[in-house]
Amino acid sequence: MAVKVFSSQVVGLKADVIDVEVDLTNGLHSFSLVGLPDKAVEESKDRVCAAIKNSGFISPKTRNQKVVVSLAPAELKKEGPVFDLSVAVAYLLASKQIFFEPDGKIFLGELALDGKIRPIKGVLSLTKNAKSAGFEEIFLPKTNAKEAALIDGIKIFGCEKLEDIANHFDKENSFALEKQPKTEIDFDKFQNEILFDFSDIKGQETAKRGLEIAAAGGHNIMMSGPAGTGKTMLAKAFASILPPLSFEEILETTSIHSVAGALNGDFILQRPFRNPHHTSSYVALVGGGVYPKPGEITMSHRGVLFLDEFPEFERRVIESLRQPLEEGFINVSRAKGSITFPARFIMICAMNPCPCGNHGSKKKDCVCPQGALIKYQRKISGPIVDRVDLWVEVPQVDHQKLSDEKIVSEQSENIRKRVIKAREIQKKRFAGEKKNKKKGEFEMNVMTNSEMGVKELKKFAPLAEKIKDILNSAAGKLDLSARAYHRVIKLSRTIADLEGAQNIEENHILEALQYRPK
Repeated sequence: MAVKVFSSQVVGLKADVIDVEVDLTNGLHSFSLVGLPDKAVEESKDRVCAAIKNSGFISPKTRNQKVVVSLAPAELKKEGPVFDLSVAVAYLLASKQIFFEPDGKIFLGELALDGKIRPIKGVLSLTKNAKSAGFEEIFLPKTNAKEAALIDGIKIFGCEKLEDIANHFDKENSFALEKQPKTEIDFDKFQNEILFDFSDIKGQETAKRGLEIAAAGGHNIMMSGPAGTGKTMLAKAFASILPPLSFEEILETTSIHSVAGALNGDFILQRPFRNPHHTSSYVALVGGGVYPKPGEITMSHRGVLFLDEFPEFERRVIESLRQPLEEGFINVSRAKGSITFPARFIMICAMNPCPCGNHGSKKKDCVCPQGALIKYQRKISGPIVDRVDLWVEVPQVDHQKLSDEKIVSEQSENIRKRVIKAREIQKKRFAGEKKNKKKGEFEMNVMTNSEMGVKELKKFAPLAEKIKDILNSAAGKLDLSARAYHRVIKLSRTIADLEGAQNIEENHILEALQYRPK
């Protein structure tokens, strides 16, 4: 009679429960692993046999028997070493070396040859899925236990070695694994590593104001100016004015980074700040591979994607930003399947006015030929221009101003307080409002003004007749598209929130119009 235990694996960002079945038959020794395994899963036979032997049990290789391990469902490709622990436990149960009831329990982990259990990727997604599938207990590497304990309602057991699990189920043995306590998060402690403070940057008040609005409403911003004027420094200082992550956002970002294998520590407490180089490939930014994995766009979910030297990125990389900037998610389709990844981020772009960086400068002459200048500017298409809410100039700062100690800029902490206050207004405004993406397959809460659709604009950002006339007149002169028109209203709503105003006033709409590209 076959024995069945349960494991799980991540596909995209979602997890699937896998049935691990083991059948033993008398005969010449053989060890077969079926169920569409990849190379890492296929090689688990040797890891499992060595781990069982070195944990003090009888190895499958020492017996004349046929061992068949089936990973079901068979049509789903099995990847990675996450099944090692479940295969070992299933064999020990089938060979009657341990005894327990496997229902309601799930096993995850990679085995070392000496029986120790190594950490795995995607633990948060795996634990969340195990809970929703009705499992009561989950056994996984001790290194991953704190991450898994972010999910309440399921017993987490962190294990150091295979022998610990066997002793845990041995009723004659006094040893028992300790249940991992629920992970508590200190929300009052802002743990972002601030590289730059806004007070460190002299001048550039227009850019600072634009970044404050972008942080308050989740808007995308483009900074343009000559080389060396502080665009990169401003972008890095932007992290110091962002509000802290909520618990739901911590789960989202931690799950993504865990699946990608980029989790430094137990979980993500600060908003992601991704800064890919302009030589990054399309797959690195968007995500993909034979079996699609998240890229930089998804890794910056609920955080910041900073694209320095924006026009230097490959054209199709720039164009790939259209869907996530508009919808908040990205579809990655490959021959092996299609995956939808979340991608709700604030995009900060920095660019020079021309390849040499001196176009429009009063002090230096531009040496770029006209053809090179046109080609440089055409790298940014109209649809991308429309999706950027704020366009700000970052001019050269006078040298005397740089050395003047009397000039004191506002600290990031003060700006951050205003941003948090504006975000709280938006949180109350959008309580209960949801946007269904891709016919209900992907759902995301409306959290900031930048995420409002046309229906939300009518409901939460109504304009008085006088304000409409001003906007329509300006839109005609600037030749705004319908998308840009609505983005101006969203931006003015954020400016009003920063001031604590109930309605959008004339000064709010006029300031929002100033940030459209000239």
